[in-house]
This record gives sequence, structure tokens and C-alpha cells, in this order.
Amino acid sequence: MSATPHPFRRRRRTTRFLAAAAGVATVGALVAAMPASAGETGKKPGHQKPGRYQDVQLLSFNDLHGNLEPPAGSSGRVTELQPDGTSKTIDAGGVEYLATHLRQAREGNKYSVTAAGGDMVGASPLISGLFHDEPTIEALNKLDLDVTSVGNHEFDEGAKELGRLQKGGCHPTDGCYVEGKKFKGADFPYLAANVLDEKTKKPILKPYWVWKKNGVKVGFIGVTLEDTPGVVSAEGVKGLKFKDEVETINKYAKELEKQGVKSVVALIHEGGLPASAAYNYDCDSPGAGDGISGPIVDIAKNVTPKVDALVTGHTHAAYACTINDPSGKPRMVTSAASFGRLYTDTTLTYDRWTGDIARTSVASANHVVTRTVPKATDMTELITKWNTLAAPIGNKPIGYISGDISNVGTESPIGDLIADAQLAYGKELDPETDLALMNPGGIRAPLTFAAKGAEGDGVVTYAEGFTVQPFANTVNLQNFTGAQLVQVLKEQVTGVNAASPKVLQISKGLTYTLDLTKTGADRVVADSVKLNGAAIDPAATYRVATNSFLAGGGDGFTTLGHGTGDLVGDDDLAALEKYLLANSSATNPIAPPAADRITVVK
Repeated sequence: MSATPHPFRRRRRTTRFLAAAAGVATVGALVAAMPASAGETGKKPGHQKPGRYQDVQLLSFNDLHGNLEPPAGSSGRVTELQPDGTSKTIDAGGVEYLATHLRQAREGNKYSVTAAGGDMVGASPLISGLFHDEPTIEALNKLDLDVTSVGNHEFDEGAKELGRLQKGGCHPTDGCYVEGKKFKGADFPYLAANVLDEKTKKPILKPYWVWKKNGVKVGFIGVTLEDTPGVVSAEGVKGLKFKDEVETINKYAKELEKQGVKSVVALIHEGGLPASAAYNYDCDSPGAGDGISGPIVDIAKNVTPKVDALVTGHTHAAYACTINDPSGKPRMVTSAASFGRLYTDTTLTYDRWTGDIARTSVASANHVVTRTVPKATDMTELITKWNTLAAPIGNKPIGYISGDISNVGTESPIGDLIADAQLAYGKELDPETDLALMNPGGIRAPLTFAAKGAEGDGVVTYAEGFTVQPFANTVNLQNFTGAQLVQVLKEQVTGVNAASPKVLQISKGLTYTLDLTKTGADRVVADSVKLNGAAIDPAATYRVATNSFLAGGGDGFTTLGHGTGDLVGDDDLAALEKYLLANSSATNPIAPPAADRITVVK
């Protein structure tokens, strides 16, 4: 693959839309030392030569996951800290509103570039996922997205499908969705600097892209997390090798510098964990980066100082922090939560004399994508088009609930419901099935009681179920010893999951204590693990239902990849649908599970 930047198709921005209100902002800025003459030209009337400094607006977001419509429940809200120390939630998200906010933000900014930090597609609601995420690519084209890194979910359907989303062409199996119209692909480049073809040893997509305007040049390097194979099905990453994020970024920063590009932004699909879930929490208090932890901290501390800012993602968190680079100088690191609920507005002051960013003047703010602004009509038309195509499948009722079934918590009500559904389905396949385990990352949304459309309150539609479980994993049965089962629970809080535990959702009858005041494997209190009130026998054999992702050892649960007596069933959404239809009706809806199977000590 050539290292020369590819001239991707660009549509001229001929129209800008005014919106009624600005998003609420949180500022995480470096100590201001703004150079003089930082406007467009910094010149006196009659002079044509641009001034030394030029402000470049960088708008960014991450982890959209095909959420074209406003996300439901807690997935569609952000928390905002108030001056008096209290907090409130704000409804946020939806591309009709995101488009309006971005278009308003660009008003008056002639030097504006829009970038994303990966996971634009994958784990998407039905309106996008049913059509292999073509609707989301269409929406991103209309948003005038300039560039994005790949994320792990861009590999859910494999590298060939990712290539189709980039280059266009109808789906090899499902064909064209709109008669007479071939899918044209993304107008923006997907960057995959650290994703190599195992045979050619070269990146499967462009490693970087350079934005240029009137002599101003800003390079973008895109990488996804090195551990992508650990969080994606094996089939999705077959034939690919994922390289270290820092080494890759440093390599291409040098290459860009050789080409005369000294202003560089890294788009990294890996993230951090701020100490507060509020989007406007000050993670630079009491000092730079003191309020953030997680993988991005080490990455930021080691990425070459040649890189001027880091746009990140993956953790679905919100932050605009400074973390010192290897030379000890502060550098902006941002993330805009997920699902299109926030966007980040960063000012990069470009020095025309040096070709670099004057980092002492970098400022960044996260803004809420409120739903109080006018909807972008082109996005409404796009949503209507794809919803019309999806309606015959999506509007089908598959169950009834008496209240919101939340996806929040160490053990969540929706996690219990899904595990119970997989246990029931497992018993249909094999009456000897004892329990079910569900990975929390496979649960993408809550089920909400309020009607989304005309179906009525409490009705669960297929589209809503698809939004909760969009991966089309199969339900698999395997045999494990009791000792292996306890080991699986310990893997929730050890190994790759030690720093950020992944607590499996469990079916009824399985109970144990999780003591988070302890460290390592001791956090799972071994003698507390019981099935139907009886202690787990280390030597006994247990039949366990999981999805195919876990059965392959995904999410760091390596023991689950070593089961015996494998039996592969139908997909997991079909299991949920069957359970809801069998256990609920309009007059007797399912109540939200109590989420009381795991005793959590904090």
C-alpha cells in the first residue's frame, strides 16, 4: 500500500444551517498563551498575505454505533454537574440534532475539519444494523465527516465488509437495498494504521490522511486498540494483525514530518475512565490528567511529542483533559462519550512559520447534542427512508414489559433477563443445561416501557430487541467443571479485566459474592458461588449456555474457550424473542428482574 495520502471524494459544503441554541459546554484547556493575530489572516486591510497564526476548528465525536435515531433510556442521556455540586440529566443524541449542532458550530469557521474516533458502525440499532450499516455511512457523508479511525466494531463483519463500507458496492449476500441504487461507500477515509494484512504486512486501509487549506496542513493518523482480537469474534479479525498503538503512531508521525506535515492529530480507538460520569467533570483537577485513568493515559504519555492532540474513544466516556507527553509538555486528550450524545470542539492554533500547532493555545470543550434545536431535514428524510424499509420486520411485537428494564449496574435487570432467556433456550436444546452467562458488552441498550412508535407502552418490538442484542451471536452449550466455572468468574476481575472488571450477567439460580474491596481473584469469594443454593462442586460437570463470542474466549474469558461437548444453537436475539413471547402477554407483562443474584461489596 502506498503511503501517499489518497484523494478521497469530497462534497462541496454549499449550505450551512443555523441552529437555535449552542450545546452546553465543558472546557478542558491548556494554560492560555494565545499568540497574537490568531484570526483567519491577522493582516491589515489591503494586505493579502495571511498572518502567522491560524485557528483551526477540530470537531470530533466517537462511538456512534449506528445510533441514527435518539437512543432510548439512559443511553440517550448525559449527566451534567451543576455549580452547586448537584447533577442533572439531559436528553441527548440523534443524528437529526447532531447534524444541526455541527453545522451551527462550523458557522464562521472557514478552517474547520471534522474527525471521529472509531466505532461509527457495529452494534447498531435495527435501522442501521439490518442494512449492514449502509444508512450510517450515508448519514456520516451528510454530516461532512472528513476522516475517522477504525474501531473494533468496524471489524464485526470482517475486513472485506469494512472495505465495502469504504469503497462502496452492494452487499455480496443481501444485494442492493434501494432498487436501482448502488451503495456508494464513505466520502471520508477510514484510517487503519495498526491493522495489517497478515500476508502483505501492510495496513488494510490508509494509515493517515492530510487535511489542507490555504497552506495549512494537519495530518491525521488512525489506530484502533491493539486488543481488538480480544473483543471481536475470531471470524471478524481473521487474517489480520493488530500492532501496538504507540509504536504505530510514532512511526507515521515521523513519516508525515518527512512529507512536511508537522501538525498531527492521532485518532485512537482506545480510551480512558474519568473519575466522574458527568460530561463536564474537570479531569484536570487538581492537576493535569489527575482525574482520568485507563489505557489512554499510558498511550498519551508515550506517543511522540510530534502529535499535537489525541481524539479517543472505546470507553464511551466523556473528557477533555491534558496529559503530559514524553517531553513533559501538556497535550489535549478528548472523548465525546458515545451514541452521538456529545461532540468535541477543539481549537488548534496553527503556526504558518513553523507548520506546527502552538500547543500552549490548544483549547477543547465537549458540547451536548441537545434535542432542543431544529432537526436537520436531510437527516429526517434519511431516517424515514430506512425506517420504511425496516418497518415490516422492526415493528413486530415480541413481548411485553411492565416497566423499564435497565442496562445499568454491575448486575443489570436486562442482563438477568437475557441470561434467563439463554438458560431457557439452552434447556430446550439440552435439558441438562444448568446455567447461562452473558457478557455485559453484548448488551447495547435497555428496554424502555414508553412506546417508541405506535406500538403502545410496554410493547417490546423486534427493533427494540435488535438494539439490545445486535450481534447475531449464536447460543452455544459447553461442559465445564465446577473448578473451571469458578475460574471463569475470577477472570472477570483478573488478567486483561483486572483494571476494568467485566462482570458477566448470570441466570437465575446462580449466586455469589463479589468483594470489590479486595484485589485480584480474591474479589470473587470462592465459597460463595452456589447454584440453586448448593455450593459449586469443583469436580462436577456443569452444562453452560453462552453466546458464541464468549464460547470463543472473548473479553478475556479464556477458560470459556476450552469447554467440551459443544452444541451450537440459534442466534441470541431469537432466544430472547422466544423467551419474551413464552413468558409475557399484554395482560401479564414481564416485570424488571431484581438484579439481586450477585452480592456486591464495595
